[in-house]
Formats: sequence, structure tokens, C-alpha cells
Amino acid sequence: MLKLLLPTGSLEKPTFEMFEGANLPVTSLGSRSYQAKIDDPRIAEVRLMRPQEIPIYVGAGLFDLGIAGLDWVLERDCQDKVVQIADLPYSRGSNKPVRIVVAVSNDSPFQRPEDIPAGSKVTTEYVNLTEKYFKSLNIPVKVEFSYGTTEAKVPEIYDVAVELTEKGETLRANNLKIIGEIVVSSTKLIANKASYEDPEKRIAIDELNTLLQGTLEARGKVLIKLNVRKECLDDLINAIPAMKAPTVSQLMTEGTQYYAVESVVQKDGINVLIPKLKRLGAEDIIELPISKVVR
Repeated sequence: MLKLLLPTGSLEKPTFEMFEGANLPVTSLGSRSYQAKIDDPRIAEVRLMRPQEIPIYVGAGLFDLGIAGLDWVLERDCQDKVVQIADLPYSRGSNKPVRIVVAVSNDSPFQRPEDIPAGSKVTTEYVNLTEKYFKSLNIPVKVEFSYGTTEAKVPEIYDVAVELTEKGETLRANNLKIIGEIVVSSTKLIANKASYEDPEKRIAIDELNTLLQGTLEARGKVLIKLNVRKECLDDLINAIPAMKAPTVSQLMTEGTQYYAVESVVQKDGINVLIPKLKRLGAEDIIELPISKVVR
């Protein structure tokens, strides 16, 4: 039913991992093939492509659904040609958004983009966004496309770099400083407008999005299950950082009253939480991995 475009490059591995977690494993049709398949009745075709091109082909209706960064949706002027279904909070190295920034040499006197003089030479992969940005500042600059290693070209070849960054480490390593920000970008699930208006395809798209969001929501979380005596229950419940509220049920026991408690919690810090719960009276503590959390 759906024709799907997935990104190659730095987003390929985390994208495949996300689909694997959603029980939608992507199988390549060959070691050098850019065609793949997902064994699901909602997905008729899978193609791998550079994320720079995905918004163009989804917007043109050649594919129904794709994954690409907001940066490329904007750079390709596709924001009015695709439907942004959802954020997929993962990126090249973390779950944080990335930024397109304006950078200059550490030795440069410029402290903000408005300081950049007319006629300056700018190198970037984001020619369209950069031209629009400097036009909004009323600063005529010469923007040229960069085929890579953008940071290495300033200041000897170009005066300014406009580059994508997560933490700014590569820029700092090349003696550049950030003086402005053009856009904050995250990975997006995007759909062709006509496809999303088709009732049958829309149901399929929304169902796939539910599975992907559930997988991402589950990352970094675990399920804690334990037993506790009645007299310790209130203190223990107050100590559990639950997503909403722990589930509590009374055990069928003779004599001392026991309750079973379970809750979804962040995995980060679980090594501190479990001993704390033990001190508060928790018994039979079990930690279980979670593959999906569907809200």
C-alpha cells in the first residue's frame, strides 16, 4: 500500500534500529542495493535514499511516506508540499535536536550575524536557507555550496560557515565559534499530502506512526515489578517515579497482607532506585526491558 523512503548515511543505522524495535525490521535486497523490504501488509515498497532528496520525492508524490530532517524539508522548500506527521526524536548521535548555525573563525571580530559585512563569502550545504537568512538581515553575501568539510574552509577560503551541529564539537575543533542560529532541526516523519488525504493510506500512516512513537517512547525506560507488605506500601509508592501512577494490586495471601506493585520508570538511575526500594520494604524486585510504550 505505502511506498516508503528511508535515509542513508548517518541516520540509516538509528532508523533501522527504530523500525526493528517497532517490529518492522528492514531487510536489504542486496549488499549494494538501495531497495529494501519490510514484511508488513501496509508497506508495499521501501527505498533508501539520501535525506537531502527525500522531501522532494515525497512532496512530488513519488513516495507516500519518508523520514528526513526538518532542515532538508526547509532547504528544499517542501514545507508546503508534505505533511509533517510527527517528530522522531533521534538524530545522528543523540536524541536531541540539531542546529544550523552561523560560525566564524575564533579570531574573527564578529560577535553576531549582523556584524558580518556585505560581500562576505559563505560556505554551506544549505544554500537556500542561508540566502534567505542573510536576505532577512539585509546583508548581501556570496553563498557557495559546500561538498563537505565545511569547517575546514574558514577563514582561509571563506569568511563564514553555515553548518549543521549537535554539540558544536567539530566547529570548536576547527577553531570556529558559533555566532548565530538559523534553525533548530529534528528528524521528521513526513507524508505526501495526497497520500495523507487518502482514507486508507492515512490509517496505515497513522498506525505506523503509533508503532514508531511507541518504540521511541520506550527507549531509556524499564518496567519495575515488586511485592511489598501493606505497612510499607505508602512510603514505597511515594518513592517510585512513575510515568503516571504505579499499578497496585492485592496479593491473595494468608496472614500478612502483601501488594504487587508495577511501574514504568527511567532506566537512568535504576541502580540507585532499586536499593532504595529494597530499604523501603520492597521484595521480589524484577526489572524488565520495554519495547514499546503507546500512550
